[in-house]
Amino acid sequence: MRYFETDIAGTDGSEGRLVGYCIDNSPEVDMERHRPAVLIIPGGGYAMTSDREAEPIALTFVGAGYNAFVLRYSVAPSTYPVALLQAAESMRLIREHSDEWHVNPAAIAVLGFSAGGHLAANLCTSAGDGTLFQHGYDPELTRPNALMLAYPVITSGPLAHKGSFDNLLGDHRDDQGLLDDLSIERHIDGSTPPVFVWHTMTDDTVPVENSLMLIQACKDAGVSVEAHLFPEGGHGLALGTAETAWGGSGNIFPCIQIWPKLALDWLSRLFQKS
Repeated sequence: MRYFETDIAGTDGSEGRLVGYCIDNSPEVDMERHRPAVLIIPGGGYAMTSDREAEPIALTFVGAGYNAFVLRYSVAPSTYPVALLQAAESMRLIREHSDEWHVNPAAIAVLGFSAGGHLAANLCTSAGDGTLFQHGYDPELTRPNALMLAYPVITSGPLAHKGSFDNLLGDHRDDQGLLDDLSIERHIDGSTPPVFVWHTMTDDTVPVENSLMLIQACKDAGVSVEAHLFPEGGHGLALGTAETAWGGSGNIFPCIQIWPKLALDWLSRLFQKS
């Protein structure tokens, strides 16, 4: 396996990092194999990027035959659109180096957790199109082929995770026009790729209504969506196992541990059609 790190500069002088986990091809199988890939965007309220939602997730997908990339994007005091542009640059790099990294450029999913889910959805919907155009990106070329979300921050309305938007917008946190621009459920349309989302009904940090709004918006726009709502568990569960639990003991919920298999099954069906 090839492991590497690439700096992703922020437009404000900050530094992000793209970490790659690319599986070696073998002459025993196929030296020209181009694998599907997943770009993983950890959460952290736009204040940090969680380790628990980074490498353990990447290794789960690598174990299933995917090339994986983790984006450590710039967070507060960096503000919008720094992280969005880093996500777009990450997609540009993955597709540009698809031959070198053995990636199928038409089979790249993005997987975002919590606030990272907001960033992933911002990249996949029309919410960020104008900003990307202004900074020299063609949204069609940087848009992933599939959107996967785990307990995502979606709405900037009454059920918003206010801390995420405060960190993302900084001094502009009360700009209602900007908040509307970044309320994902307002910007799902025919350009949005198929969606997979999961959430717990008892999430006490990002209310499950965020995902319910997303599901309804996808239904209204005719966007394919698969959703899984689990009956228990708090926020930030990652894999729901001791490997990714806070302190190695909290946030272990067997009922949600099935989500990687569900996501991989969904991706397999989706990418077989491409």
